[in-house]
Amino acid sequence: MKNKYSSIQTKEKHPSSTIAGVLSVNSRAVGFIEDEKHKEDIMIETPNLHTALNRDEVEVEVLKEKVRGRRTGKVVRIITRAKMRFVGTIEESGTRLLLVPDDFRMYAKIVIPRPPREAQKGYKALVEIREWKDGSEPTGEILKVIGKKGEHEVEMESIILERGFENAFPREVEAEAEKIAEEAQRLLKETGSPISTDEIAKRRDFRTTTLFTIDPANAKDFDDALSLREITNGNYEIGIHIADVSHYVREGTALDREARARGTSVYLVDRTIPMLPHALSNDLCSLNPNVDRLAFSAVFEMDEKGHIHDRWFGKGVIHSQMRFTYETAQEVIDEALRKSQTLGRESLTLTEKLREALLTLNSIAKKLRAEKTKQGAIDFEQDEVAFELDETGHPIRVYKKKRLDTHKLIEEFMLLANREVAHHFSKTAMKAGGKLQFIYRTHDEPNREKLEQLGIFVRALGHDLSVQKDGSVSGKDLQALFNTIQGHASESLIKTAAIRSMAKAVYSTMNIGHFGLAFEHYTHFTSPIRRYPDLLVHRSLFAIQEKHKVDPQKMAQLEKMAADATKREISAAEAERESIKLKQVEYMEERIGKEFEGIISGVTEWGIYVEEKDTRSEGMVKLRDLTGDYYVLDEKTYSVVGERTKKRYSLGDKVRFKVVGADVERKTLDYRLV
Repeated sequence: MKNKYSSIQTKEKHPSSTIAGVLSVNSRAVGFIEDEKHKEDIMIETPNLHTALNRDEVEVEVLKEKVRGRRTGKVVRIITRAKMRFVGTIEESGTRLLLVPDDFRMYAKIVIPRPPREAQKGYKALVEIREWKDGSEPTGEILKVIGKKGEHEVEMESIILERGFENAFPREVEAEAEKIAEEAQRLLKETGSPISTDEIAKRRDFRTTTLFTIDPANAKDFDDALSLREITNGNYEIGIHIADVSHYVREGTALDREARARGTSVYLVDRTIPMLPHALSNDLCSLNPNVDRLAFSAVFEMDEKGHIHDRWFGKGVIHSQMRFTYETAQEVIDEALRKSQTLGRESLTLTEKLREALLTLNSIAKKLRAEKTKQGAIDFEQDEVAFELDETGHPIRVYKKKRLDTHKLIEEFMLLANREVAHHFSKTAMKAGGKLQFIYRTHDEPNREKLEQLGIFVRALGHDLSVQKDGSVSGKDLQALFNTIQGHASESLIKTAAIRSMAKAVYSTMNIGHFGLAFEHYTHFTSPIRRYPDLLVHRSLFAIQEKHKVDPQKMAQLEKMAADATKREISAAEAERESIKLKQVEYMEERIGKEFEGIISGVTEWGIYVEEKDTRSEGMVKLRDLTGDYYVLDEKTYSVVGERTKKRYSLGDKVRFKVVGADVERKTLDYRLV
C-alpha cells in the first residue's frame, strides 16, 4: 500500500547500479544490504538511510566511494515498510514529548504532537509513525500508554506490543468463541458430551481406547494425545490425535481472521499470548482429560521395532483418560524399569494399561529416534533456561530445564505424524497432476561459504568437521561432530554456531525437504491450537480426503499465508528471547559484585563475551578492563591476545568473572575477569 512515507523522491535519475533487498540496520544506525552478485554487503551510513529502517525492503544506489575498504550506497526508494509501530519510553524535550524507542535499531526519536493526558515522562507507550519526511523528525500518535517503565507487567506487555502481538482479543472474536463454547456446554448438560451425536456418528470413535496426553506441568492447552491398542497379529495400533481446531475455526470468520493475523501463540517467561481465545485454546479445543473431544488423527499399525505396516488419517472423537506431565510420565517409566516389571495382559486396570502404553511407546520412540539419526537427522538440542518469579515478577531463581525421555517420546511421535501427513499429501498431489497446493515445513541445505566458516571455527576450538569432496556437509557429518563434543565445554558454542550456519526452517508450498531432520517430506500438523499453518494443513488434508473441489484462488493464497506465518514465527521467537534476556539481566542485577564461572562465548575487537554456566546469562568483558597488558583481537584463532605477555583468551575457555554492571533497559550485562 502506498503512503506518505513509503517512497523517497530524489532529483537524481536512478542509475543502473542499484540493487533491491531487505535492509539491516545495526544499533549504530548503519545500514547494510546484501549484494548477491558481488557476494558482499553494501554499507549505508546514517545520512544515506533517508528514513529507511531495519527490515524495510529498499532500493539502494551503489556509490563509487568506499569507507574503510567497504562498498557504500544510499537508499533511493523504500519499497515496503517493515513496521511503523514502536514501543518506547516517553521523555520531555522542552514543551514537547518524544518517544525513545526500545528498538535500538530505530535511530530516531518520535515526536508526539498531541499526546493524551495519561502520557507522562518515564512511561512506556506504543506509538505509530504518521509522517516522516526526509531531513525532518518523525511524528507519531500514541496508540496506547502501557504504564511506568521498569514494572514487570509493563515490560512484558512492551515486549509483546513491540513484536506486533496483542494480549486482548477483539470483542467480535471473543463473542464467536463464547457462542461456540456455550453450545458445547448446552450439549454437555443435555447429553453428557459436548459433541452432538450427529457429529460423533461421522467420525471414528477412539473413546474406549487407552489414550492420554503428556505436556508441561504449567500447560493450559493440550494439542496432542497418544493412544495404544495391541492388535491380534502382535502389532500395535498407535494413534497421534490432534485437536480438531478446524471444526470450530471456520474460514471467513472473525476467529479465523484473528488467528491468521496472529499466526502463532507467543511464549514468554511468565505467560502465553494465545493464538485463539481461552474459550477454545484452554477448553473446547484442548484435549482435556475425562471429556469427549474432537480430533484429527494419524493412526499407524506398527511393530515393536517402529516399522509402519499401515496408516490411516481422518477425523475422530477421543476421551483422554489421563493428563500426564513430562515428569509424572517419566516417574511411571522409571519405576517400571527399576522393577523390571512386565505386567500380564489379562485383566489390566486402567492405571496398568496406561503404564503398559507408556512403556511400549517409549521403547518404540527410542527406535524411531535411532533410525532418524541413522538417516542423517541432526540433534541441535541445547540447554534451555526457566525462571522462578516472585509475586512481583522478579526472578528469584534461574535453572536449566531437564530433558527427559518423555520429552523425546512425544517429539518422536509428533515428528512421525508430521512426516507421514506431508508424505500422504505429496503422493495425493502427484496423482492429481501436482495441482494441489499444501504448506510444507522446509529446511534448505546450508550455504557452502557458511559451512566453510563453521569448519574453521570448529577447528579453532580443537575439533574437526568432515566435509564432502564438493564442499557440502551432510547431517551425518554434523551429528558425528556433535557426538564428539558431547559434554565438552565448547559444545554449546559449536551447536549455536552450527545453527547460525544453517538455513532457516520456513513454511512454503514448495517442498524441498527438511535438511535438519533428514526428511524428504515434512509439515506442521500437530499444533493447530498454537500455530496457524497447522490449521491450514488440517483443512487441506480434510479437503483431499472428502474429495472437495479445490478453489484455485485459495490455493494461490497459500504461499502468502506461508510467508506471513514464517514472519510471525520469527517475531514470536524474538519476543521469547527478549523476555528471557530481560529476566537474566534482572537476576544478575541483584548479584553485582558476586563471582561466577562461565565460558567465553564470543570475542570482538572491543570485548570478550562470557556466558554464565548455570543461568546462561551472557555479559561482556571490555578489553580495556583486562589488566596487565594491551589485548587485541586475533580473528584467525577466535581469541584476544596480550601484545607483551602473549596471554590468550579464546572461545570456549572456562573463566571466572565478577558481575560489575547491569543495564535492564538495554538488557546488557558487564563482567570483569577475576
